[in-house]
This record gives sequence, structure tokens and C-alpha cells, in this order.
Amino acid sequence: MPFIARYRKEATGELDDIQLRILDEHLHYLWELDHRRAVIVSSIEEQNETTDGLRINLDLADSKAQLEDLYLPYKPKRQTKAQIAREAGLEALAKSLFANPSLNPRTEAINYLRLDVDDDTKIPDAGAALKGAKQILVELFAENAELVGSLRELIWENANLVSKAAEGKENDGAKFKDYFDYSEPVIKVPPHRA
Repeated sequence: MPFIARYRKEATGELDDIQLRILDEHLHYLWELDHRRAVIVSSIEEQNETTDGLRINLDLADSKAQLEDLYLPYKPKRQTKAQIAREAGLEALAKSLFANPSLNPRTEAINYLRLDVDDDTKIPDAGAALKGAKQILVELFAENAELVGSLRELIWENANLVSKAAEGKENDGAKFKDYFDYSEPVIKVPPHRA
């Protein structure tokens, strides 16, 4: 970089080595972003899940986090608690409770009991049915790219990082006394402290 900045000024428009380094880092980030975008598009196409809207959103994504948020619902998954709950037939319960918050969850859950099986899909009581419905809803919310992006921005702009000493551990962690009663906005926390 210093050589290019010093001896190739006509080619760089008189940029100094710091500016060239920033451009180089940004260029590498964009290459990595495009490579990851290609991998994600390929994976979604293999699953035959590509839609015009999804393709446009993937093309317009300008950060790795945004790309990953869009890819999350299509990412190959291990067997999750939500998948087990779906196999047990609890997706309808989750959707009805989400669609109508005035429903009594316990009363609705009783309609989904499964006592006739002896595997992971057995639902012995209303509590188990509600736990399964909760797992399904948590997965749906976690895979909603717009929601996750909004929450990330909200937390980044408004959250505080807080730490307090555990009761009775003040002497054990004396070297961290600066953080015994610490609070700082997340946006201002330097990477080495995070």
C-alpha cells in the first residue's frame, strides 16, 4: 500500500495508504459477501424454494448479517424441538394461539393431547402441548429476517451492557472490580471489552 500510494498517485487519485487500505478491506468484504450470496442462492435453488421476491431480497442484501437472516428459514437444520413438535401435530395449535391471543392456551392445548404413542411425538398433558407450540413459534420468529433485523437494530441503538459482581464473589474477582457495577450503551462498547 505505501508503494502504491507514493509512486502510483496518478492511478489512485492521490489517495494515501490509509485510504487505500480501507478501500482494500471494503473490497474484500464485498467479494466475501458476493461469494456467500452465491452459495446461499445455490442452496436455496437446490431445495426448489426460490421465489422472485426472495431472489430480489438476496440481491439487495448489503451485509452478511442480512444475507444470513434471509437464508435462515432455508438453511438445512438438525432435528429441532420445533420439528418434533410439528411432527406431533402442534403447528396448528401454535398458529391458532398466535392468530388469536384471546384464546385460553390451556383449553386449546387439551385438544392436541397424544397419549396413544410412545415416542417423541407423545403429548401427555396441556403443558407439553404448549411447550411444543412455543418451540414452533420461537423458530418462526427467529427465522423472520425482517423481525431479526429490526431487533438487531433496536438492541444496537438502545441496549445497555450491564455487569454486577456476584454476591459473595467480590474478593475472588478483585481484578475485575471496575466491572462490579458497570453499565454502558452497547453501541459504545469497544470490541476488546465486548
